[in-house]
Amino acid sequence: MKCLVSVLVGIASIASVARPVNYDESKVGPYTLEDPLTFADGRKLQDATEWPKRRAEILEIFAKEMYGREPPKPEALVCERFEKGETLAGLGIREQVRMWFRKDKSGPHVDWLIVRPAFVKGPVPVILQLNYYGNHDFLSDGQVALPQGCWMQNEELGRYAVTNHCAEAAMRGRLRRTDQRYSFPVETILARGYAFMTACYAEVSPDPDYKVDDMTNLPYTVAFDLWGKRDELRTDNITALGAWAWALSRGLDYAETNPALDAKRSVVTGCSRLGKTALLAAARDERFAVCVPNQTGNGGVPLAKRDYGENVYREIEMFPHWFCKAYQKYVDNEQAMKFDQHLLLACIAPRHLLVQGFDRQWFDPKGEYLSVMRRRRFGRSWDCRDSLIRVSRSVFLPRRSANFSVMSVGKVSTASPDGIGSGCSILPIVHSGNETACDECEEFSACLGIRIGVGVHVVQRLSHRLS
Repeated sequence: MKCLVSVLVGIASIASVARPVNYDESKVGPYTLEDPLTFADGRKLQDATEWPKRRAEILEIFAKEMYGREPPKPEALVCERFEKGETLAGLGIREQVRMWFRKDKSGPHVDWLIVRPAFVKGPVPVILQLNYYGNHDFLSDGQVALPQGCWMQNEELGRYAVTNHCAEAAMRGRLRRTDQRYSFPVETILARGYAFMTACYAEVSPDPDYKVDDMTNLPYTVAFDLWGKRDELRTDNITALGAWAWALSRGLDYAETNPALDAKRSVVTGCSRLGKTALLAAARDERFAVCVPNQTGNGGVPLAKRDYGENVYREIEMFPHWFCKAYQKYVDNEQAMKFDQHLLLACIAPRHLLVQGFDRQWFDPKGEYLSVMRRRRFGRSWDCRDSLIRVSRSVFLPRRSANFSVMSVGKVSTASPDGIGSGCSILPIVHSGNETACDECEEFSACLGIRIGVGVHVVQRLSHRLS
């Protein structure tokens, strides 16, 4: 009861000062972005050997101020394959693996679905992501297990629905249907020589609706049971986003043990809140070779200090379990932040990053672009300072719409399974029509030569859910 009162008082105290959502570019005030190559004490990095220390400092800031502490590694990782067979008319091999986090297999478990191309000999690159409604959402195969014993948010999904907070068998293969708004290109991924690996995020931590569900205790169950009782006096407790990102790293742990998968050529992706999750996982875990966050919304890629579209107040109001309590002090106070999302993107260097944004104002696609451009400047700084550094490339790929016009798009070649970092060249020239004069906006009309290791066709149709 005391915990519930503290949460309600905290939200009530910030509600009285919160600004309405800003959709007017002229109301975006001046802001300062911290330099990734400058320590918090003002000292400049002298060479590349100091970057790991600066990266650790940035991740510590995000842990204390926004995403909470990173969960500890499990005492054990026990994985058992409980099903294997052909799928998609022989195009793929389907495997299902149950993962426990204690030696005695007590406590929570996660079921992973792995689908790999049947025609490729040897280990293949793997694309990992969490999903919303269960692994059976991706394949119509009756053998794919439904999530058991986990709580899901009730939701209407066109002709489908989640009811009674349980996975629905009727949704089996939903993302392969051509008459649905959202689809997932499993066949395309396999045809290009990649494996696909997924698990349901509800098996890690429930994601309740703030309007109707228990926000006090429910989000901190399932995997949270592994980490002991929460200290409600702390302002940097483990969060749901942190737990989901932790699960992606555990999936990569398993991929490293599967001889059919090449975990060194891994892509982590996801959309909306699970796009934030992928971004956080890649920032924290350097084993992910490529990060492809899709439409993350605020708290992911966009710059918070722009105060455009979704803001900190809305995040805390609707999704308090995604962020730690310390983040509440930035409600109506984003300019006081000693960090912004470009620093999180920098933590993925020198690995590859592809950001895909939606054109809705709520998601602030310009804020995403500016964040990515700051990360690119960071890369160029490394190029200048140390020619021995292999710098990653970044690209912001907006969705075509009436608001964004793609003026010129270069040829996109087929992604190659031969190696991450080869196969896909993107040359976008993008302009929104309402840009103010700034260096980043001038770059907006420049041709960006980008090389990443996953085809655009794979990420453009990723299944998504708007946060």
